[in-house]
Amino acid sequence: MTVMTTADAMVRFLIAQRTMIDGREEPLVPGVFAIFGHGNVTCLGPALHAAGDALPTWRGQNEQGMALAAIGYAKAMRRRQFMVATTSIGPGALNLVTAAGVAMANRLPVLLLSGDTFQSRFPDPVLQQVERFGEPSTTVNDAFRPVVRYWDRITRPEQVITSLPQAVATLLDPADCGPAFVGLPQDVQAETFDFPDRLFDPVVHQIARPRADRGQVAAAAALLRNAGRPLLVAGGGVHYSLAEAELADFAERHGIPVVETVAGKSSLVAGHPSYAGPIGVIGAEGANALAAEADVVIAVGTRLGDFATGSWSVFGNPQMRLIGINTARFDADKHLGAPVVGDAREVLAEIGAALGEWRAPAAWSARTVPAASALGAYLDEIGSPTATSPSGLPTYAQVIAAIGALATADDYVLTASGGFPGELNAGWRSQAVATFDCEYGFSCMGYEISGGWGAAMARAQLTPDGDTVVFVGDGSYLMLNSDLYSSVFAGHKMIVVVCDNGGFAVIDRLQVNQGGESFNNLFADSRHAGDEPPRVDFVAHAASLGCVARRATTIAELSDAFVAARDDDRTSVIVIETDPHTWTEGGAWWEVGVPEVSGVPGIVAAREAMDAAKQTQRKGI
Repeated sequence: MTVMTTADAMVRFLIAQRTMIDGREEPLVPGVFAIFGHGNVTCLGPALHAAGDALPTWRGQNEQGMALAAIGYAKAMRRRQFMVATTSIGPGALNLVTAAGVAMANRLPVLLLSGDTFQSRFPDPVLQQVERFGEPSTTVNDAFRPVVRYWDRITRPEQVITSLPQAVATLLDPADCGPAFVGLPQDVQAETFDFPDRLFDPVVHQIARPRADRGQVAAAAALLRNAGRPLLVAGGGVHYSLAEAELADFAERHGIPVVETVAGKSSLVAGHPSYAGPIGVIGAEGANALAAEADVVIAVGTRLGDFATGSWSVFGNPQMRLIGINTARFDADKHLGAPVVGDAREVLAEIGAALGEWRAPAAWSARTVPAASALGAYLDEIGSPTATSPSGLPTYAQVIAAIGALATADDYVLTASGGFPGELNAGWRSQAVATFDCEYGFSCMGYEISGGWGAAMARAQLTPDGDTVVFVGDGSYLMLNSDLYSSVFAGHKMIVVVCDNGGFAVIDRLQVNQGGESFNNLFADSRHAGDEPPRVDFVAHAASLGCVARRATTIAELSDAFVAARDDDRTSVIVIETDPHTWTEGGAWWEVGVPEVSGVPGIVAAREAMDAAKQTQRKGI
C-alpha cells in the first residue's frame, strides 16, 4: 500500500498500462495533451511533471484542438493506443465537448480529464463555475454525458481504483470504443489515500477479437451461396481490426467487388483487382451502379451512415439482403440485416471457410475492374494540369492529382468536412492500406490541422520515411489553425495544403443546388465592410506561426512547392487559390431538408426533385 494523492495515483496507473504494437510492447497511453488552469494545474500538473518521459505532456493551444489531435493520433494508430487530454474547469472543459462528439461518432478512443468544482462546496461559486439553480451537484462537466461512452466524477480518492480500469476497458472495447470522461474536483485531486500497490502493476492489454456465433456465420454463408450479385462494403472497422489482408483475400477468393465508405478508404490499394471504388453521396458512379444491383451486401465494420448509403437510396435492388459484420451489435443489426457480431478479421475468415470454393458469378466479378477504371479515367481527365475551370483557377481535383503524383506509399493523407471529403474520397488513389483519414463521422470543420498534428506524432513511430499531408480549405483553416504552431513547437512535421476558394464553397454549392441563392457562405456573398471583402494572407499567417510557408498560383508551382516541402525541417504550408464552383461529379442522392412551400421558384423545384428522389429510398430496411 502506498499513500499518494488522487492525481498522483491516476498518473501512475496510466503509466502502468501497456499494449502490443506490431510485436513490440509499448505504452498504452503514450502521452497527454494539456492546457493547465486552476482546475488541473496545482495537482494533476505536478503529477504529470514528475512522470517526465514515462508519460510525456504536450502543450496545447486550444482545448478542442488538442483533443482533436488525440483523436487523429488514435485513428492513425488504429485504436491500439490512446492519448489523454486534460483541461481546467469551465470553458476549458466545455471546449472539449465538440471533440468528444468527434470521437463518439467515429468510435475512437480518447481519455478526457477535466477539473471540476469543489466537493466540499465551501468555496462555491468558484471562478468559471456555472451554477444550475436547484441542482448544486450539476456542473458543466455533465455536458459530456451525451457524447462519451464512459462518464464519471471522482468524488473520493479510492474511486480511482474502480473508475480508471473501467475507463480503460471502455477505450479498448472493440464494440463500445469511444471517448471516456472523468471529472476531477479540485479538492479531491489533492486528497490522499493508501492505494494498493497492485493497482500500479504493469498490465499488457490485448485488444479483444470476439468471435461470432456459429449460427450467425452459417446464416451469412448461406445468404452468400445464393447470391448472384454480392457486394462488400468496407468500413472503418476493417482498419481497427487490422483486417485489410483478410479483406483482400476474401474478396479475391470469392470474386466479390469491394466498395469503401469514407472511414473505410484505403482498406484496399487503388489498383487492387477487387476494388470498385468509393460508395455513396461522395462516391463514384461505377461503385454506386454495383450497389444499385447488388442482391447481397456485406457491410464490414461500418455504421452505414447516410453518406455511404445515399440516404438509403444506393441499394436499389428491392430484394437486397444485408449482412452486418460488426463488433457492435447496434451496427450489425441495422436495417433488418443478418447480423454477424464479431471481429472483422476473424468473421471474414470464418465465413470464408464456410463458403469453401464458392465464387460469385464470373460476369458479376468481371464488372469490378471496369468500375474502377472508369473512375480512374475520369480522374485523369479532370485532374489534368491542362483542364480548365470557369474562373481559370486550379480545381480541387487538379490539386489532389498533383500531390497524388508525388506521394509515396509511406505518406498519410488527412482531411475533414468541407469540399475535400468528396474530392479526396473519389480522387485520392491509395498506395498503401490504412493511409487515409477523413473525419466525416461528425464532419467537424477544424479537425484537419489539429488531427494532422496528432497523426504526424503517430506516423513518426510507424513510418518515419513518409509525410503526413493535410488538405484543408480556407474556411476550416480560419476555424482552427493554432496547432500549426503546436506542430512546429513540438517538432512533429506535416505538410499542409491550403486551398483558398473564398469561403465555405461546398456549402454554397449545396445552398444553390437546393434552389437557394448564394448567401453568407462565400466571403463575396456575406455582409462585409467596403466594396470588396478583405482577403486573408494565409502564407503570412502560417509563417507567423513558425511554419515554412509558400504560395503557389499554378499546378506546376504547387508540385514544385510540395517537392521543396519534403526537405523542410518543420511543418510546411502551401497555399493555392482554387475555383469555388468546380467539383468532382458522381455520387448519389442525399436527403436534406428542403422547404415544402416557398416563394422562390428554385426551392419549389428542388422540393419536387427531393420528393421524387425519396421514392427510391429504402424505408428502414
